[in-house]
Amino acid sequence: MAPLSDDTTTEAPPALPGDGLREGIIDDLRARIGDAIVDTHLVPNDDLWIRIRTDAWREAGEALKAMGFSYFCFLSAIDWMPSPYGKGEDDPTAEPVEPDTEITQGVTGGETRLQVFARVTDIDRHVGVTLKADVPDDAEVIDSWASLYAGANWHERECHEMFGIGFNGHPDLRNMYLPTEFEGFPLRKDFPLLARMIKPWPGIVDV
Repeated sequence: MAPLSDDTTTEAPPALPGDGLREGIIDDLRARIGDAIVDTHLVPNDDLWIRIRTDAWREAGEALKAMGFSYFCFLSAIDWMPSPYGKGEDDPTAEPVEPDTEITQGVTGGETRLQVFARVTDIDRHVGVTLKADVPDDAEVIDSWASLYAGANWHERECHEMFGIGFNGHPDLRNMYLPTEFEGFPLRKDFPLLARMIKPWPGIVDV
């Protein structure tokens, strides 16, 4: 029979091992761009996020490419503002509740509603980094990576079209999906998705 109580002290679980590879990447990047690194988030032996000052976005991309991060995975944006329309999966027959308006920017933090983020990979060392930067609320523009990574051209066009973010130095920010005269930016949280407001998302039933 097991005792009802145990006075023995349980040792704390061992600490996670360090991650010399990703820690070295942070040190190398910091040596190249200095205090342009605002914050980092490292999960040992898993992944790495680095937040960069907005004015150093292009410089950070150049530094990472020089460090061996030659493979461009993607670039996009996040609108951290909670939707004023609530969630599409909410029960439309339930009593409406006051929407949450607090903005929380996720790992490595942030100061603005919109953030741009990009993922690049060093295919020789099999390691990736997610870079992110604030997009100023009063000037929603950041430098382009289109001449640095060819793949960024398409992603920046999509980001411009869907979030309304400009990219300094991009050769051609024409719309790819929407008519030229389309008003608004569909991936911003305050853009009303009228179809979902009329017919709430039913989940798997719609598939």
